[in-house]
Amino acid sequence: MNKNNFIKNRENLVKKLDKASIVAVFAGIEKHKSADAFYTFTPNRNFYYLTGIERENMILLMNSTNNSTYLFIEENTEYKEKWLGARMSKEKASEISGIEEKNIFYLEAFEKHFQSLLTSRMNLYPKYLYLDLLRDKGNEHPETFEFARKVKDKYPELIIQNLEFHLNTLRMIKTKEEIDEIKKAVDITKEGIESLMKNSKVGLYEYQLESYYKQSIMYNNSSESFPTIAASGGNATVLHYVDNNSLLKDNTLILFDLGAYSSHYCSDITRTFPVNGKFTERQKEIYEVVLKANKESIKHIKPGMTFVEINKFARDILIEGCKGLGLMTEDKDISKFYYHGLGHYLGLDVHDVGHYKTIEEGMVLTIEPGLYIKEENIGVRIEDDIVITKDGCINLSSNIIKEVDEIEEFMKNNPKNQ
Repeated sequence: MNKNNFIKNRENLVKKLDKASIVAVFAGIEKHKSADAFYTFTPNRNFYYLTGIERENMILLMNSTNNSTYLFIEENTEYKEKWLGARMSKEKASEISGIEEKNIFYLEAFEKHFQSLLTSRMNLYPKYLYLDLLRDKGNEHPETFEFARKVKDKYPELIIQNLEFHLNTLRMIKTKEEIDEIKKAVDITKEGIESLMKNSKVGLYEYQLESYYKQSIMYNNSSESFPTIAASGGNATVLHYVDNNSLLKDNTLILFDLGAYSSHYCSDITRTFPVNGKFTERQKEIYEVVLKANKESIKHIKPGMTFVEINKFARDILIEGCKGLGLMTEDKDISKFYYHGLGHYLGLDVHDVGHYKTIEEGMVLTIEPGLYIKEENIGVRIEDDIVITKDGCINLSSNIIKEVDEIEEFMKNNPKNQ
């Protein structure tokens, strides 16, 4: 991603804010795991969206009154360099983010700089402080909430606002550069899925087959965008099954819901295929119903439609299909076999931010109908990643095979499946 993308993101955000506003966004810190171990750091996605920087312990500070932007970073020390590696330099931070080097300071200067912003014209204009306050308190950034508490105590006249709505609105519509990154993540995922199909074999455990996917994306310098679902047989009827520890049996299907990263942008793909490389007639019948809902929904979707409309469209196809399969006679019974929505936003988060109202050009969505028949130990979901265009959509994952004959032919040509 070019620094101009992050400059533009900051400019677009400032345009949405009240006058005389200050913005403070924290990069986040490594989360403690156990003893002297820490979880792998991943940047606060809003901080990354505004700076392009993926290092911890940094603060972005913006002032809309004079359109100035500042970045506060860790200062390098000999100790840190020996144990952790060199900290990011001011020059490098400027190169990535597009923030002028003269406006990049060390963290020790943040508090004094923040105070100086508040004294400017304090009596002439109302002052707003915009912070990245998440909805889910279970996932809140402690440093942000602690900062908000301190500011409120010290500056009671300062009105604290949540950046969430403004950033969600911006992140909901993707730029060409963002779509390119998602497509890269999809292509990495494609290689991983093909590795799964090549190595599928009766007698493996789900986690053993899953390991081929992990190796493939690691080989491409990526990682999982979320914990992989590897659900064979009846396990696939559990939407968020993550145990991945069952034996792969003959004449069963396995559902893989998985994704990868490219520059922190996610893919999210689901493919379902026979463990032994050959669908049974019943499996094929059920699979074709889900495939029809997937393909027809992708053809049907376009800007101006509501999420209610597109969900109903897919649901009606599945209702008709389930009646044909002899699973039900009443429309209302579809909830026994299909109990989730058609898709969600995709971007810097797998379930990306945004309001679920009207579909707009530039959105990236998943399309993922499914049928889950517990009595038959069959679960099928087929998920693609699409970008909404002026007249319809482009399927970013169209080259990941999903037709019955394509899957069987691909797996037939790999001796491990035999």
